[in-house]
Amino acid sequence: QVQLVESGGGLVQAGDSLRLSCAASGRTFSRYTMGWFRQAPGKEREFVAAIIWSGGYTYYADSVKGRFTISRDNAKKTVDLQMNSLKFEDTALYYCAASSIVVSTMKNEYEFWGQGTQVTVSS
Repeated sequence: QVQLVESGGGLVQAGDSLRLSCAASGRTFSRYTMGWFRQAPGKEREFVAAIIWSGGYTYYADSVKGRFTISRDNAKKTVDLQMNSLKFEDTALYYCAASSIVVSTMKNEYEFWGQGTQVTVSS
């Protein structure tokens, strides 16, 4: 069992940066692929980024590639999402999630979810 709590969201202007953090509890955190998803009003929840259990491989949605960076610290049981050059279209509720599948961009393959943190980017 993994419990996840996101933090770091807020209101920023286009072009600004923001760093989201996800704190996990549970002894098996290091076994999971960790991902970030987001959901804008009226839209489906979509994949943003993920990092495998060792931190040795990361993958991103095309819409954020080159602007966002995901990282993890297994000793601290945290996973972060550094978001640079934010755009209005990045506005969404951002979720942290954990998956037993090594490489996954599918939300139904993530077993544990946080409550989300709101990111609002003004244009």
